[in-house]
Amino acid sequence: MADQSIPQARTPESALPAPAAPAGVSRRTLLGTAGATGLALGAAGAGVGYAAAPAEATPLSSLGAGRAMFHGKHQPGILQGLQARGHLVAFDLAAGAGRKEAAALLRRWSATAERLMAGEAAGSDDTDIARDAGPSSLTITFGFGHSFFARTGLEKQRPVALDPLPDFSSDRLDKARSNGDLWVQIGADDALVAFHALRAIQKDAGRAAGVRWQMNGFNRSPGATAHPMTARNLMGQMDGTRNPKPAEPDFDERIFVPASGEPSWMANGSYAVVRRIRMLLDDWEQLSVKEQEAVIGRRKSDGAPLSGGTETTEMDLEKTDAQGALVVPVNAHARISRPDQNGGAAMLRRPFSYHDGIDAQGVPDAGLLFVCWQADPLRGFVTVQRKLDRGDALSKFIRHESSGLFAVPGGAAKGEYVGQRLLEG
Repeated sequence: MADQSIPQARTPESALPAPAAPAGVSRRTLLGTAGATGLALGAAGAGVGYAAAPAEATPLSSLGAGRAMFHGKHQPGILQGLQARGHLVAFDLAAGAGRKEAAALLRRWSATAERLMAGEAAGSDDTDIARDAGPSSLTITFGFGHSFFARTGLEKQRPVALDPLPDFSSDRLDKARSNGDLWVQIGADDALVAFHALRAIQKDAGRAAGVRWQMNGFNRSPGATAHPMTARNLMGQMDGTRNPKPAEPDFDERIFVPASGEPSWMANGSYAVVRRIRMLLDDWEQLSVKEQEAVIGRRKSDGAPLSGGTETTEMDLEKTDAQGALVVPVNAHARISRPDQNGGAAMLRRPFSYHDGIDAQGVPDAGLLFVCWQADPLRGFVTVQRKLDRGDALSKFIRHESSGLFAVPGGAAKGEYVGQRLLEG
């Protein structure tokens, strides 16, 4: 849970539902202008013409109208802000399935993702789960695990950066819920839209691949606060104040594989580290607020560093109190995880919180589905985690229970499917 800022949430202008569409019609059918933004939402008719929407049709709220593009330089789900609902799912190729079957699967998945992200039905067998909703900023992202390359005879195309992560002292990893041949990240601002996508992706897998593990996450809903602000995690802390920003001159260099990078099929792609981090909330909540703040190195109320100022004020690592003690403790999480304390290492974090119930002792199984993006995981996640592993005050209150590392290629051009340059190159 490095000290890096989370993208700002969007604030909806209304919460009015969209009108129900007739059978076989896109769930986005000609809903006209959305709120005061002036965003036109024309029908994407999949080859079928539709009449213009009646003037009295209720527009989608800005929440439902949000749309991410499937085609582009980078895959969706990396640069977008935090989403209210997420699903992470890993698949293993079926016995006997290889490169040919994997290519056909990625072709199906890409076609389905493009339709769903446009607010259309998944296909002829659509479940209608999201029938009344707009695109809701749905994103679907695809990646390849280390084992995928041996299964498909593509070992020579496996990136060195995909070498397995080292062991860390806080790891208590469940192998059954780690890694996988293929990885899919789904995010949306609406829970039904997100589940609809999860179900469609699972059905598309058919006999080519089976689910290895699947996890569900959530974040604060857009518009839940009076103004956009950094989200809080289940410890009540503002989580991620120093996330790298696209406007920074070295952002692309740190987050994305360059167009001239190796292997060539990873151009404009990124590497996703996925960790299920359980928070030991009962232990954490026994601490006073002052003790919690010392663990993190920031005020709980507003995220400002203990050295003073506001959330965005640069932390003064040398400031001391009247007794000469460091105001920001030497083992504070925010101090240890800073890029300038780790050779400039940086990750773009897009996590989800999770809660998987309460056990017989009343202990919640809850925490963070940590997802971070970087051009090189050895220089990004591994560098920072090794530093945290050697003395982070937060370590005694968390436990890493599953892990995965996935190569996420660049976005698909129009007419391409994700991974085509790998599978057909």
